[in-house]
Amino acid sequence: MTAPYTGGCQCGAVRYRVSGEPETPHLCHCRMCQKASGNYFLPLAWAPGDMLTLTRGEPSWFHSSDPVRRGFCAQCGTPLFFDTLSSDGMAFTLGSLDDPAALPPTMNDGEENRVPFFHQLGALRSKEVERDALSPIIDATNHQHPDHDTEAWEPKR
Repeated sequence: MTAPYTGGCQCGAVRYRVSGEPETPHLCHCRMCQKASGNYFLPLAWAPGDMLTLTRGEPSWFHSSDPVRRGFCAQCGTPLFFDTLSSDGMAFTLGSLDDPAALPPTMNDGEENRVPFFHQLGALRSKEVERDALSPIIDATNHQHPDHDTEAWEPKR
């Protein structure tokens, strides 16, 4: 996939488009990104200038430090943006892209806080999600926005 890239939150209340080729897709291992994502790292890419535009809704913001704010969906909590206020542009989370595989990370950042077992993750035992008695109910009541832009979308509650 090449530009434009589209993405948004899990419930569909906030959607965005990146009109050009983003810069420095990377995994950030800093402690702030770990906390903000609730994960071992946060995949991000930089959209310089006005390449990133909101196409639906508005994010809520949390200032994780004085120079940086992080945008997220107030409805479902999905982390979406990393905005250094003094910069011309904004980073977005790679996992919020409609096609997360379209923009693979090219580097690691914040290595000093990387979890010590990071390099072992690829060797973990893997399995597919097992279908069980709850699967048909989950399928029938899925509240997640589809992985593409929609003309209209009312988040399900």
